[in-house]
Amino acid sequence: MDRRRIVSLTFVGAIAILHLMDIGRHLAENWRVAYFSYFSDLVMPFAAYFLLCASESKLPWCKPWQVKLALAILVPAVAETAQYFGIPVLGSTFDPLDYCMYLVGASVAAFTDVQMVTRLVVQN
Repeated sequence: MDRRRIVSLTFVGAIAILHLMDIGRHLAENWRVAYFSYFSDLVMPFAAYFLLCASESKLPWCKPWQVKLALAILVPAVAETAQYFGIPVLGSTFDPLDYCMYLVGASVAAFTDVQMVTRLVVQN
């Protein structure tokens, strides 16, 4: 397994562990509400981006970072839009701020990939 794939799957694993730890229950009320409202909306597009990175050998069409970024934003945005129309997909409550969270989470992933992972892992 190449180093880029290992790093990508490490990010995904760390996000899974954070979800399993359920840190939201240890937060003060205001932070707890924010955590349960937006934590997944930030980290799931981040994880999706890196799952696509780990799958590049089998999905060569998604090798450009722009494609991974678009998919990591588009898929949850479609689900959120379905929620607006009353169709429960990956949740049932529509929140327009979720679109911003998807954009931020996926953008941070793309930035991390291009500026850190690619430069530090792939080139060394």
